[in-house]
Amino acid sequence: MKEFIINENDSGQRVDKFISKALPTLPKSMMYRLIRKKDIKINGKRCDIADRLNTGDKVTVYVKDEVSAEKKHDMSFLKCSADLDVIYEDENVLIVSKPIGLDSHSNGSPMTDTLIDRIKHYLYNKKEYLPESESSFAPALCSRLDRNTCGLVTAAKNAAALRELNEAIRSGSIHKIYHCITTSPPPKKEDVITAYHQKDESRNLVKISDSPIDGYKPIKTGYRIIEQRGKLTLAEITLYTGRTHQIRAHMAHIGAPVLGDGKYGNIAANKRCGVFRQALCAYELRFDLPDGSPFSYLNKLKITDNAPDFEKRFFS
Repeated sequence: MKEFIINENDSGQRVDKFISKALPTLPKSMMYRLIRKKDIKINGKRCDIADRLNTGDKVTVYVKDEVSAEKKHDMSFLKCSADLDVIYEDENVLIVSKPIGLDSHSNGSPMTDTLIDRIKHYLYNKKEYLPESESSFAPALCSRLDRNTCGLVTAAKNAAALRELNEAIRSGSIHKIYHCITTSPPPKKEDVITAYHQKDESRNLVKISDSPIDGYKPIKTGYRIIEQRGKLTLAEITLYTGRTHQIRAHMAHIGAPVLGDGKYGNIAANKRCGVFRQALCAYELRFDLPDGSPFSYLNKLKITDNAPDFEKRFFS
């Protein structure tokens, strides 16, 4: 028999989703059979698959230990650094500046130093994340950046923040503004451009089309020229959709590739400038959450990163 007391981070989940996380070795077919046979109870009473859990509920699972090992708490994040460049923090949200060369999540390699693991270590040191007290939740990134893109990344400290911020991203209520340098100026001083996007998973490469094609998804990108020196152009980019490599591929498609970009960029210009990582930074975040949201207080904030090194080098 297994018993769990539901905390705030577990609250609001369907009972089947919670059990899948809390007892990851329990086969789903067996879990659904246990629910049908009334061998999973909430507060001593039978439950249905779709029942939602509340803080303080007691979930009891009548099953043998050998087929239902509890979730093992992965403490490998303690092997990585806890150093973070914190731009903003409150009890719900952590916004940090990710450096170039650091992966947002594990890419499957043996390396353990990732941004999310640094965040877990940082919060563990502050006693704000205690894995042994959590059955199903861990701090999570609400956005991510490519390894060689620097700038602002938002993490949720609790489940309520994660749900709210993920929904805000889906609804377009969080606005992400980037700074980049292009090796040629865009066609106009300012514009909002649309196209169609497809990712080739096998090559990790994106294709852009001006016309709709089967398998391509629509994208929308805004740009504004901030300053120009010769052909090098410092631009502000607004993402209206968030596809893989969208800025890099879309700007290259209109003849203004990002400096240092080895996939979509101008290799000769990159060599001439001595830049071999994309000059792209997630520079600013703006929140436009509904007034009724418990996180609408973020709307008052205008969060910006420090000017990236590439901007200081070419446009200081």
